[in-house]
Amino acid sequence: MTTGKKFKACLFDMDGLLLDSETIYTISFSDILINKFNCPEGLTWDVKIQLQGLPGVKACQVIIDSYGLDGQITAEELYKLSSKRQEELWPSVPILPGVQKLIEYLKERNIPICVCTSSHKDKFALKTSQHDALFELFDGNIITGDNPTIANKGKPLPFIWWLGVDLLNEKYKTTTSITPEECLVFEDAMPGFISDKRAGGYVIWVPDQRALDVIPKTEITSLVGEKNEFGVILKSLEDFRPEDYGL
Repeated sequence: MTTGKKFKACLFDMDGLLLDSETIYTISFSDILINKFNCPEGLTWDVKIQLQGLPGVKACQVIIDSYGLDGQITAEELYKLSSKRQEELWPSVPILPGVQKLIEYLKERNIPICVCTSSHKDKFALKTSQHDALFELFDGNIITGDNPTIANKGKPLPFIWWLGVDLLNEKYKTTTSITPEECLVFEDAMPGFISDKRAGGYVIWVPDQRALDVIPKTEITSLVGEKNEFGVILKSLEDFRPEDYGL
């Protein structure tokens, strides 16, 4: 798919897009649901899709409501349990296919890039601890969800992406400022796509196929547009062709 438009910068989500951290979340919650609450299937995608983009405690409350655990555990207790399990698993989280090659390509061509993640700084550090070779390519252009400028303005609101554009403009001080409309924004989750769309960028959406299976097709079409005017869906970043976007 070719947009016919040249983009100047790329903004990236992290969880489920650069790193396979969504699998870690699924494992951590499934372990608790199966072993502590006798929910044999663990965390299923019809519930998981509701968690994407939510802060940790709010996501835990959705799990409690969905699996009828009210009165057995509080959202805060579930958050602590799941966080402890995740900390054991983060060192093993892998980079997703196509990511390293793409970031190296953009870096070599001096295309401004920035990570805009809902993860807080401490979680970001845990998740990326084994992947310095990847994240050093961003030259410190990292915005985390606990940045005070965007407090209580997380996805699906657009503010994190606008902050990313501001960071790149301030750092590189190009003669022509980068606008949100000149950014490609890479996401895996539907709340992220909504926030990207509100911000004005063109979205490269790389969702898990199991997520697409539970999202109504009308919602998918509404997001990307009848003719992909707002974004495009890829199975993997291995399928992304930078030349189609003037990169």
